[in-house]
Amino acid sequence: MIEEMLEEKINFIIEKFETRAVIFDLDGTLIDNNSFHLQTWKKYLEKSGRSVSDEEFNANFNGRTNEDVVEYIYGKNLTKEEVLKHSFDKEALYREIYQPFIKPVKGLIQLLELLQRKNIPMAIATSGIQPNIDFMFEHIPIKKYFKTVVNSSLIKKGKPDPEIYIKTASVLGILPENCLVFEDAVVGINSAKAAGMKVIAVATTHSREELTDADMIIDNYYF
Repeated sequence: MIEEMLEEKINFIIEKFETRAVIFDLDGTLIDNNSFHLQTWKKYLEKSGRSVSDEEFNANFNGRTNEDVVEYIYGKNLTKEEVLKHSFDKEALYREIYQPFIKPVKGLIQLLELLQRKNIPMAIATSGIQPNIDFMFEHIPIKKYFKTVVNSSLIKKGKPDPEIYIKTASVLGILPENCLVFEDAVVGINSAKAAGMKVIAVATTHSREELTDADMIIDNYYF
């Protein structure tokens, strides 16, 4: 019964948004993990005496590339090697903390199965780094559903710039206006909208009131 209702809703959404491809953000969208990223940043920054509030995290960390976050924290006078060290050290700590808790957002697997049966190509467009992507695929076997994964190493400008979504649409060979994006972050919504795409916001990290620029808001993939 649940799958039948989900299929009805997906059919409506595909027709409403003229969808020919679906693109997913990763953090907070495929896995509900941003509270663990916040927890990790707080722990990582303890040694420097820097604190991070939930509000600061949502405004300046969530959805952005590690390079942008590290420069926001430490300033732009770091070397590339220093930026990479902070990034990879923090993400290694994140994977250690999150590993016992990792799981997909409710309804995700059913949605991916349904879209695959409908021959809708899918992709991931993430500000994250490859080790975190590999980490997710190791624990949640969903790699088979995605035609491509575009990560932060493949772009010059992070979200909210539209580059990552424009690039992903190009790889898929689908016009941006025919791509439907699932996002949890405000900067991600702005990125996808700037690329000319329709966006469904997943309210895992931000409140619904903060996600009103999206075309639709859901709590999870059971809609």
